[in-house]
Amino acid sequence: MLATTLPARAALADPSGAALDGLERFYHQQPDWKPCGDAVLDRAGAQCAGVVVPLDYRRPGGRTVTVAISRLTATDPAQRRGMLLSNPGGPGASGLRMMANFAPVFSPEVRARYDLIGMDPRGIGRSDRMECALPLPTMLFGAGFDVLGYARDATLAAALASSCLVADPEKARNLSTRNTARDLDVIRGVLGEPTLNYFGVSYGTYLGAVYTQMFPEHSDRIVLDSAMDPDRAGITLFQDMAAANETGLDDWAIWAARHDADYHFGSSAAQVRAYIEKLIHRAAGHPLFADGYLIDEHTVPMMLLALLPNPKLNADLADVVRTIATEVDGLPIDMEALKAKISGAVPLETPGMAGVLCGDKAAPRDPVWYYHNIDAVRATQPVFGPFGNNITACAYWPDPPEPPTRVSNSTPALILQATGDTRTAYPEGLAMHRDLTRSRLITLADTRIHGTFRLGLSPCVNDIVNTYLGDGIRPATDLTCHPDPAYFPD
Repeated sequence: MLATTLPARAALADPSGAALDGLERFYHQQPDWKPCGDAVLDRAGAQCAGVVVPLDYRRPGGRTVTVAISRLTATDPAQRRGMLLSNPGGPGASGLRMMANFAPVFSPEVRARYDLIGMDPRGIGRSDRMECALPLPTMLFGAGFDVLGYARDATLAAALASSCLVADPEKARNLSTRNTARDLDVIRGVLGEPTLNYFGVSYGTYLGAVYTQMFPEHSDRIVLDSAMDPDRAGITLFQDMAAANETGLDDWAIWAARHDADYHFGSSAAQVRAYIEKLIHRAAGHPLFADGYLIDEHTVPMMLLALLPNPKLNADLADVVRTIATEVDGLPIDMEALKAKISGAVPLETPGMAGVLCGDKAAPRDPVWYYHNIDAVRATQPVFGPFGNNITACAYWPDPPEPPTRVSNSTPALILQATGDTRTAYPEGLAMHRDLTRSRLITLADTRIHGTFRLGLSPCVNDIVNTYLGDGIRPATDLTCHPDPAYFPD
C-alpha cells in the first residue's frame, strides 16, 4: 500500500508543514482562475481553474490528470478564514456546481468567511473524464425474477467491466477514494491553506472521513451530511440501501393512496405497493428499448429508487409510474421526458462510479454468492432486494492497488442523518458517528430525505451547520431536529 512506499515525512514540505514526498511540483502550482463557461457557475460569479495531480501517487513522476475546481470567493475578505471544499456524492457525481447550488443555504456569516470550492473528482466531468466503451446509463440493475434474468445481468456486468478497463486500465484503476482524498490535499496546498474545511454529502461523507484519516493534521471543520458506514463502503452499501428503499416505498405509497383520484394506483398503501410489484412483473413481459434506455423488470426498480429520496419528488415518481404503466399497456410514451426525470434526480456518470466503487474494495467474485443473497431477500424485499444484492461490474474488476482506509479517529466532525434516508440508511450514519469518536450526530427525525442541509427542510439543522462553520461551535451533545411541516407536499 502507498503508506509503505512513501516516507512518513519528506525533507521538503509545503508552507503548512505537509510532507510532499516528491509531490512538491503539484503542491506548488499557481491556479489560473478563469470564467467557468457554465451558465450556473457564471451566473453565481464563480471562477474555475485546473489543478494537476498524479494519476498514480505511487509514481508522482508519471501520468497526471487535471482536476477541475470552482471558487466563489468569500464575500468579506476581512473576515475570511479559509476555504470550504465540497463533494456531492455518487460516486460519479460532478461537483463543480455544488457550492453555487448550496450558497443560498449558507448563512451570510459563512459566505463572508469562506471561499466556497466545488470540484469534479478525478475521472468525472471536466476532470479527465473516464470513458467506458459500453455506454450504459447505470451500472446498477434489479436482478429480475429468475436465474435467466440474473444471468443477463452477470453477462452485462462483465461486459461493462471489460469495456471500462480495456481503453485505459491505468486510469480506471486509479480513481479510488484514497487517491481523491490525496487530490483534496493537493488542492488545499495549491490554494495556500494550512487546513481543509469540508462539506460532503452521501458518498462525499466517506471521502471526507477518509481524508480525516489520511490527513488528520490538515482536517479542520468537517460536515458530513447523510453519512456512509466507512466499513461498508462498496457493494455492501447497496444491501443497506435495499431495505431502506422498501421502507421509503411504503412511505410514498401512503402519499399516492391519498392521491388515488389523480393516479389510480390504489386507495390504500397496501394497494399501491401491490400495484407497483405487479407493474414490475408486467414490465418483464413488455420490455421497451429506445434511445439507449430500457424499461423492463431490471430497470423499473432503479427508476423508483432514483426518485424516492425526497418527498418533493412524490409527484414526479407518480408520473414515472404512470408512464411505465402506459408503456406496458402498449401505448406510446415520451421517453425523453421519462429519462429527464430520472437522470435529473441521479446525475451520475457510470464510468466514474464503477472506477471508484470497484477501485476502492474488492468485490466477491462468485456469481452464485450473489444469486443466493438475492433469493434470500425476495420475500421481505420484493422490489429492491434483487437490486441491493445483485452482481455488478466490480465482480469482474481487478483487485484494487491498495486496501481501503479503516476510518477511526477523533476529528471533531458534524454528522447529519435523516431517520428515513433511502440512500444512506440511518444505521450508516450511526456507524460513521462511532468511527469518528469526537463527532456530533444531528438526527433529522421522521423524514424520508437524502441530504438534510437544504432550503426549507429544517431550520434546526441549517442553524447548527451554519453556526459550526461560521463560529466553530458544535452542539455539546448529539441532538435531534425536526423538519418544517411546510416542506412536505400535500
